[in-house]
Amino acid sequence: RGYFMNSIDGRPHGNVRNNIKWFFVGIAVVLLVIVIGAIALFWNELRTLFSLEKIDEYGAYQMTYYGDYGFDEFLEVGASSDKDIEKFVTKRLLKGMPINLGVTGDGCTAFVTKNEKGEVLYGRNFDFLYAPSLQLYTEPQNGYRSVSTVNLSFAGYSENYLPDDSLFDKFLTLAAPFLPFDGMNEKGVAIALLAVPEAEPPYDSNKITLNTTTAIRLVLDHASTVEEAVELLRDYNIYFSGDIECHYLIADASGRSVIVEFYDGELQIVEAETDYQIATNFIAYDGLNIGEGFTEFERYDMVEKELSDNNGILNENDVISLLAKVGVQDGEVDKLQWSVIYNLTTGDVRLFIHRDTNNITAEKLEMSN
Repeated sequence: RGYFMNSIDGRPHGNVRNNIKWFFVGIAVVLLVIVIGAIALFWNELRTLFSLEKIDEYGAYQMTYYGDYGFDEFLEVGASSDKDIEKFVTKRLLKGMPINLGVTGDGCTAFVTKNEKGEVLYGRNFDFLYAPSLQLYTEPQNGYRSVSTVNLSFAGYSENYLPDDSLFDKFLTLAAPFLPFDGMNEKGVAIALLAVPEAEPPYDSNKITLNTTTAIRLVLDHASTVEEAVELLRDYNIYFSGDIECHYLIADASGRSVIVEFYDGELQIVEAETDYQIATNFIAYDGLNIGEGFTEFERYDMVEKELSDNNGILNENDVISLLAKVGVQDGEVDKLQWSVIYNLTTGDVRLFIHRDTNNITAEKLEMSN
């Protein structure tokens, strides 16, 4: 007892007090090193998550992705199923947090035209049941910077689960670079997917396989023209996530556009026959016009009439009005989830959600075309 206690007042001896103090100091230092290490390790991810901003109460967000999202690594292995993509994204981006891809597709409309200045405009509607969205900015080290629109329901979000609160709730948005539904890059190349009733892509066992959305990421990161985009798509096998067959409308700053379809076991190209081009949800290759039996032809005709009546010239406000007009209304259900206009010449972007043209998010992508 005398060894541990001060003989006068019974308090711990000075050496013991110092040992206890330095013990806790040591613990604090270790914890500080762990925290600093964790911040350093996840610095880009934290910057990315802290950039997440809500831009519409319907459930629309904007985010800048900082750092490398591993797409070049992905292109070396590809994915033959959504499970393969889930595994890659879980390991590479989500630090082990699982993700379940939920694919959606319904009635969509996209078209390419010009304004009175000769600038190339690309308008696109995404129509479906409730789908929160994310406007994503990326700048890969070995690719082109781009802006894209991501369907967050593809990452597991819903009307009752949105990335609004804790960092944990926002974490799945780190998968967004692999999930674009449309976008434009700094070279003025734009692409969007639209569902079609059937598709039969070619398959070559010697080629890497991509899914619907990673094919869009491929084009955004690496194509500077429509021609390059098509050649890139030819270099890979494509499978359709969730068995939702799609085609793509691709355009560039020169005004060139094509629809890429997968029919009869081949990648088929549908060239524009006028100064504008329109895509909805029917197979256009070789005049087949195979539709879903919904409103795909009515929407096409509405857009074509507007463009034809104006000699293929619409300004940004005209495009906004037309997109709001042709969005799918299924009885009492308004299926128009988002509308976006990409100016392939200037890099201007206009985005509005759920037909709300009074709340337009205006941004500008720095171009190098």
